[in-house]
Amino acid sequence: MGAIDINSMSVEERLALLDRIWDSLSDQPAMNTLSAAQREELDRRIDDFERNGSTGQPIETVLREIESGSE
Repeated sequence: MGAIDINSMSVEERLALLDRIWDSLSDQPAMNTLSAAQREELDRRIDDFERNGSTGQPIETVLREIESGSE
């Protein structure tokens, strides 16, 4: 399988890929067991994303801000 250019994928395509990756881990239950607190936080973040969409910034922007010392 060749490399995947994730940045050229739509949000929906990336979420579908993430879902497929997560499902592929199901044969390793010890690797994907979440605590109740982790599950609650994940559910909260998913709900927030579904309500508001992506509110994050590209990594390049974050790194530039870190390197320049601005916030």
